Amino acid sequence: MDPAAVFTATAVSAAFATLCMAFFANYPVALASGLGLNAYFTYSVCIPLAQEGVNDPWKIALAAILVEGVIFVLLSLTNFREKLVNDIPANLKHGISAGIGLFIVIIALINGGVVVQDPATALALGDMGSPQVVLALIGFILIAVLHHYRIMGYILIGILATWGMGMLAQLAGWYVVDPDAGALSMFPAFTGSLLPSAPYFFEFDFSWVASHLLQFAVIVFSFLYVDIFDTVGTLVAVAAKGDLLDKDGRLPNAKGALMADAVGTIVGAILGTSTVSSYVESSAGVAQGGRTGLTSVTTAIFFLIALFLSPIFLAIPSFATTPALMWVGFLMLQSIRNINFKGDASEVVAAYMAIIMMPFTYSIATGIMFATLTFVILKVFTGKAKEVPMVLWVAFVLFVLRLITLVHPIAI
Repeated sequence: MDPAAVFTATAVSAAFATLCMAFFANYPVALASGLGLNAYFTYSVCIPLAQEGVNDPWKIALAAILVEGVIFVLLSLTNFREKLVNDIPANLKHGISAGIGLFIVIIALINGGVVVQDPATALALGDMGSPQVVLALIGFILIAVLHHYRIMGYILIGILATWGMGMLAQLAGWYVVDPDAGALSMFPAFTGSLLPSAPYFFEFDFSWVASHLLQFAVIVFSFLYVDIFDTVGTLVAVAAKGDLLDKDGRLPNAKGALMADAVGTIVGAILGTSTVSSYVESSAGVAQGGRTGLTSVTTAIFFLIALFLSPIFLAIPSFATTPALMWVGFLMLQSIRNINFKGDASEVVAAYMAIIMMPFTYSIATGIMFATLTFVILKVFTGKAKEVPMVLWVAFVLFVLRLITLVHPIAI
């Protein structure tokens, strides 16, 4: 696919979906193409199909996302997703929020090079002499200091300051530009036109689907599964952080928030980008005081501005956002304090599973899967099966089916 066209599709669909979130639900939650779903789109769908000789397999993947979006709309209209959000027990919601906090932290540490892969121990400390690691850690301390002095915009200031230090490091020769190693220049390259490229439009291939219905169903289900539970986890975590849940721990107007997600997915597929989903970095805006849809409107406007300023956004290195994500993870981890560890064992242990499985499996959806399975199984074996809401029974069955496909994958 043309990267410029995908860039345009991503920015436009993100802006549209985020505006929907603002006006459908009045929540400070932004939406964009999910990175985990991008990976599935590429490595689990497109590459295997291309190896089978299918031309333009991305058109089949986009068709699956369109179908997924339509199913999302139907599920939102039938209140399934809304009940899923609201029927999750309070302890489990706090566990999900804390687990996502740790998930954000491990993403940040890996992106900044602070943590690296190690064949012996799986993870290890990165190169403490590299400018990326040093500046990321300095940026985190800077954010903490700014927060102490109650400086408004302290997270954004931390990102920009870390980027600025990176520019100085490049000028001093400490940071060496090496595109092959992923070390790009800190300075924006304003070359060529700044006008956005045209996105794709209705580029779907349903001809392959007719003779491969089972394989196509597996693709749709995988997109559906990850997006449903990523979105549920994100909404619960961001809402809990922003004190947006009511006294019963339920999310008011959850239907509007979920509908924004569904509509955004359909628009994204039409324009040529992967599943549009609520993203957990929204908690950075909530941490700064965002509580209404006005935050989402502002974010959507900047998505559109990004169409014309892509060189600037592409020049901001991942280690500059590492301090911000580390801080947001720290804030979200505080949800652990709200877990009643003397409460029902099924809820407490399920919350624990969410906390540990999200970061260590690198997936919000997988963490929710193990938490839900644990919750239902413990309820059954402790004689409290009647306390399991029907929607969680449905989720339980879906997760069992998901486990079966993981153990015995159907070839695509």
